[in-house]
Amino acid sequence: MNIAMWSGPRNLSTAMMYAFAARGDCAVWDEPFYGAYLAATGLDHPMGDAIMASTETDPAKVAAACAAPAASGAPHFYQKHMAHHMIERFDLGFMDALTHVFLIRHPARVLASYDVKRENPTLADIGYPHQTELYDRVRERTGSDPVVIDSTTIRADPAGALERLCRAIGLPFTDAMLSWPAGGHADDGVWAAHWYGAVHRSTGFAGAEGPLPEVAPHLAPVLAEALPHYERLKAVAI
Repeated sequence: MNIAMWSGPRNLSTAMMYAFAARGDCAVWDEPFYGAYLAATGLDHPMGDAIMASTETDPAKVAAACAAPAASGAPHFYQKHMAHHMIERFDLGFMDALTHVFLIRHPARVLASYDVKRENPTLADIGYPHQTELYDRVRERTGSDPVVIDSTTIRADPAGALERLCRAIGLPFTDAMLSWPAGGHADDGVWAAHWYGAVHRSTGFAGAEGPLPEVAPHLAPVLAEALPHYERLKAVAI
């Protein structure tokens, strides 16, 4: 099974990649299209040159590898995708070969976290419209609702949430998914040095989240734009 987990940044996405990697039967790929996205858009991201030098930048080659079995021979292939990396010029046909899950998080939490690492994020940086567009595409192509899961639900009850997720996509749950070694994973992207400090110190999911953080006034318009997209997918989350 090739699993595409679609999220935006600061969505618990790296911890989820580590959880699937810890199963022992699952290869993982960290943000397959990141290099192609930067090469195509010319955007200035932290470590951008290193990212493009270390990853495939031809989106067609990336797409073919996403649809193919894992090179390691593992029976399952988990792909941590950023929804906003799928710009209009990229062919999405490869998605038909994948099992899709949409990982969401309240945009107030995302913006508060993202702004610490890269100031003044825009709506395009955090991917909410892209998530709903990809969700609609999967729904139209398959005739059924793809799985949506909220990071807050996972942190409140990791075992219960991951068991429901695995059942929803037809994968046996194992409690090996609940912990991993500190220090990162061999398949982390080169950008881990900038973004993954907290998860590298972790050995499992953090505890339940507290109240929503305050969002800086200059980010209030981004929050207002993102909320309808989040609320739409939240309404169908498992």
